[in-house]
Amino acid sequence: MTSTLVLGGARSGKSAYALRSAEAGGRRPVMIATAQALDAEMAERIARHRAERGRAWRTIEAPLDLSGALAEIAADETAVIDCLTLWVSNLMHAERDVPRETERLIAAMRGKELLLVANEVGLGVVPDNALARRFRDEAGRVNQAIAAAADRVVFLAAGLPLALKEPSRG
Repeated sequence: MTSTLVLGGARSGKSAYALRSAEAGGRRPVMIATAQALDAEMAERIARHRAERGRAWRTIEAPLDLSGALAEIAADETAVIDCLTLWVSNLMHAERDVPRETERLIAAMRGKELLLVANEVGLGVVPDNALARRFRDEAGRVNQAIAAAADRVVFLAAGLPLALKEPSRG
């Protein structure tokens, strides 16, 4: 079983890459979605993404409990978590302990075929307010922890993947 962290900026092709990779793996694909339909625009976006994935995909909505969602993944399934950055925002809004939830996620990743999508937040400007800086810091720490735990890390820019970490051949 392999876990892959897929990083990149906004509209870099991260999600499309993760979906294609999951479909190409020959296992049943599962989307673990962290988005919540809190307004009409997000509801429309969620509906569009479901339609684009098609009926072959099972969807688990997990805005907060990713480790619990991973417990539902069978041995013959590949899960795409989209996305960790929104998950961090959800955790912060719910006043959850982000490092503790990250540790729970990492423990739940073991033995699963996974693609985890996240925005690379460290390439932009320093945010001008304390909450945005805290969010950037939390998201960056989550990315680092997941990258360390993952077997592979791929960075997407303009739809092109760049392997940052590959499984060691022993």
